[in-house]
Amino acid sequence: MKLDRRLHAFRPDLADQRLSGMVQAERFSDPVAAQVIAPVAPLRPKPSEEAGIDTQLLFGETVDVFERHNGWAWVQSRYDSYVGYLPDAMLADGERTATHMISATRTFLYPDAELRMSPVCALSMGCRLTFTGETETRGTRYLTCEDGSAVFAGHCHKLGRVFEPDPVKTALRFLETPYLWGGRSGFGIDCSGLVQMAMMMAGINVPRDSDMQELMEAETVPRTSLKRGDLVFWTGHVGIMENERTLVHASGAVMRVTREDIDQAAARIALQYGNPTVCLRPQARA
Repeated sequence: MKLDRRLHAFRPDLADQRLSGMVQAERFSDPVAAQVIAPVAPLRPKPSEEAGIDTQLLFGETVDVFERHNGWAWVQSRYDSYVGYLPDAMLADGERTATHMISATRTFLYPDAELRMSPVCALSMGCRLTFTGETETRGTRYLTCEDGSAVFAGHCHKLGRVFEPDPVKTALRFLETPYLWGGRSGFGIDCSGLVQMAMMMAGINVPRDSDMQELMEAETVPRTSLKRGDLVFWTGHVGIMENERTLVHASGAVMRVTREDIDQAAARIALQYGNPTVCLRPQARA
């Protein structure tokens, strides 16, 4: 069986202990848990700033660490199993159970429950935080972390509950967000990142890349019978239908998340990448 290096941690010199007997490596490493502490952490195929971005990890997500070397960590996301390298400084040892997820496309973490203060950082939808309390300032309610930092409560959603059961509504909130290859946040997102985020907020876990998503368990539908929420795939691209005629997707052609007539999109994309390969109707929440 050929393993996908994007989803399995193995190299000639080192591999995940859980792959012992499945791959050959000079040595195997037991994974050690760590948590992402950067708002958005780029995950790269090589330990170099010059390497492209495969995907991004978000604040509060947990990873398994297999190696730390020369300022880089080789990790695997516990959310979607993606493997890659990120700066070691973007991780904190151990894991902590988050209480909430950011539900706004973008928001700010303040040093205190006061919107007039300069933010500590900006956070994207999908970031996970551990709140220990709440407070109110001039009628505005904030959720607070152990160190006193705070986020506007209306931009947070308690984990364990579905935020938005309609993935299309979430996708539409990203309209005009810049296109970013490998992006998976409200600051920049690619086509499969948009689908993954929209599904995640509906309580549905899907793979990260479009070729992986194309193989997930779902009902295949003809292009002539598309409806809201259906996914349309091309080689290397995916979009989600707002209705039977309108595709919502992160488009490299206009470098943003946009709406487009499905026939016009198909004709334009066909010039370089051919016709749609499949249309899928994802299953209800698992």
